[in-house]
Amino acid sequence: MNIHSQRGMDKREEIIQAALDLFVEKGFHGAPMSDIAERAKVAVGTMYRYFPSKDALIDELFYELQGRLKAFVEERYPRQGTTREKYEYLLRASMRYLMDYPQHFLYMEQYFNSPYSASLHRDRILGKDRDALWEDIFEKGTEAGEIKSLPRGVLFSLAFGPMIALLRDYIRGFVKLGEKEISQFTAACWDAIKK
Repeated sequence: MNIHSQRGMDKREEIIQAALDLFVEKGFHGAPMSDIAERAKVAVGTMYRYFPSKDALIDELFYELQGRLKAFVEERYPRQGTTREKYEYLLRASMRYLMDYPQHFLYMEQYFNSPYSASLHRDRILGKDRDALWEDIFEKGTEAGEIKSLPRGVLFSLAFGPMIALLRDYIRGFVKLGEKEISQFTAACWDAIKK
């Protein structure tokens, strides 16, 4: 599924889409810039006008996909809801998006399991990544005594690790997920983090 729903993609978008396809198919090391250029139907030199290096392309693609997921989730985020409603919504919305865009999930998982994400992951664990939604749920929920008081990294793994494992199995075709299963799953995840 294409990143962009527009009919005509500009060169940068074509490069991004080709990179996404090839990185998911072959991994970061198995997809040289020349292959990405060939898939995007642009000259290799053209790629370097948009991305100074392969590393820059890998990082930019991750942040673009992360931004799309975040925009989707924030669109209907229940700002006035309870901590439970906010958490379950965040989980459900993230799952729906990533089920609809499995390439995005596969790319983001690859990124998180590579050295590229080391500083991003460290900042998230140490609390330097001050994402408003996480703060709203984890910080306020812990302060209000609704969520277990655990180190941030442990809480994040407990709250979202099961979703990642389940999505991996869903994308591989090992499990089927409908609305009923997603609701049961999100309720079980809430049970794991609630105080």
